[in-house]
Amino acid sequence: MNVDEILKQVPVDDIAKRFGVSPEVARQAVHEGGATLLGGLAKNAESGEGSAAIEKALNRHGGFAGASSVDDVDQADGEKIVTHVFGERKGEVAEKLNKSEKTAGGIDFGKLLPILAPIIMGILANKSKGSSGGGLGDILGGLLGGDRSSGGSSGGGLGGGLGDILGGLFGGRK
Repeated sequence: MNVDEILKQVPVDDIAKRFGVSPEVARQAVHEGGATLLGGLAKNAESGEGSAAIEKALNRHGGFAGASSVDDVDQADGEKIVTHVFGERKGEVAEKLNKSEKTAGGIDFGKLLPILAPIIMGILANKSKGSSGGGLGDILGGLLGGDRSSGGSSGGGLGGGLGDILGGLFGGRK
């Protein structure tokens, strides 16, 4: 799975309309926001306690079939996910994304991340159910560009300015 597979399940055109931006700006924002959420999940999954909490959350989001509009997304649930992933730094994460040169264009990540979070959790839940072996770490590693099970790159990683954002927030990890 790569970022393009995730983008197919996100209502990018609806997000563009909601935020009053072009589909290209919305697509880039979804890419950056999704990458940041996945990076935060990967960081949380490094601890046994965090991994268990993520697995439990994934069980609640299984069976997700995609969202055709922003109205299909439980944004209150998304807010809880974002708070859990980033904790007290959630505002800082949104602000850094808002200031990113790649995503300059009128998207408020404080409002976008709670839309993306349930979609991404649903996608990961479905992916983890179909996964044989490695579990959450391998799925997140593959999405972030470093397939941990084979030691290679999946080719569809979520990179760019993400390393700078997450590195600053999580103590230099890129």
